[in-house]
Amino acid sequence: MNDDTPAPPPQEQNTRRGITRRRLLSLSLLAGSAALGLPRPASARPEFSGWPKSYGMLVDLTLCVGCRSCEQACNEANHLPKPAKPFDDDGVFNEKRWPSAKAYTVVNRYPNPTNKEHPLFRKIQCNHCLEPACATACPIKAYTKTEQGAVIYNEDLCFGCRYCVIACPFNIPGYDYESPLEAKIVKCTFCNTRIAKNELPACAAACPSGALTFGKRTDLIKMAHKRIMENPKKYIDHVYGEREVGGTSWMYLSGVPFEQYGLPGNLPKKPLIELTEGYLSSVPVIFTTFPAIFGMLYAALHKKEKKNEHSSREVNHEQER
Repeated sequence: MNDDTPAPPPQEQNTRRGITRRRLLSLSLLAGSAALGLPRPASARPEFSGWPKSYGMLVDLTLCVGCRSCEQACNEANHLPKPAKPFDDDGVFNEKRWPSAKAYTVVNRYPNPTNKEHPLFRKIQCNHCLEPACATACPIKAYTKTEQGAVIYNEDLCFGCRYCVIACPFNIPGYDYESPLEAKIVKCTFCNTRIAKNELPACAAACPSGALTFGKRTDLIKMAHKRIMENPKKYIDHVYGEREVGGTSWMYLSGVPFEQYGLPGNLPKKPLIELTEGYLSSVPVIFTTFPAIFGMLYAALHKKEKKNEHSSREVNHEQER
């Protein structure tokens, strides 16, 4: 670097120092865990099967036409950057996409085994499990299952271990690799702030075909089974997400096997939380406990830095006046 290169502002310097310390600690812990290999005893957990009055979304895959209105609505509601290709460009269907830091939901196209002229479309996003494995795998509890049904993530607590990415049966939580020094997981929030204000999730409000139905999860289950009973030739006799991995807030109806839409098949009915706990019980204690401690310390320092930044801005504002 040239001597003439301007130094970063104080705020950026502080952030870089904090991140460097955090990355160094993470690497040290990774090295130390292999050396110590201390077992972590498994602990009992209270039974929990979601909130009984929580909301959900019923996705009728037979009605999805691939218009991508849900993608655009999600993009605008979450103030995400505009995509490289516009939302009316069908060229995006030539490759399989996945939610990312720039798109919390995407729509993919799949071949239709019964009608080649009418392909299948599926909207992909976090399914907001009733007993989320991501939350169980997270050593510092950065995930929360809300009463409304959403599984939300607190980036201020995250230190980038990515256990949640491994634990998710639907491969949804995405690590923001565009900011490798600032830990951040990105995923659908189920528009929890809109739900709290009695508003529809942005994707459901924008869907023109009726493929997305938002409501109380218990009511949606009844609705789904009624549709199957009234149209047995149209639908497979199965509500995907009603019981898979303990149940999910997002559920699906289909006229063809769900695997045709890229949804994982043969998932256990029991929550993966039990399998996750079994896995974590064999992980060295230093690999789970120490990162949690340092993660919480980092969160505290991060909040302190934000508070100092806010105070500095107020002082500068007063001086300018």
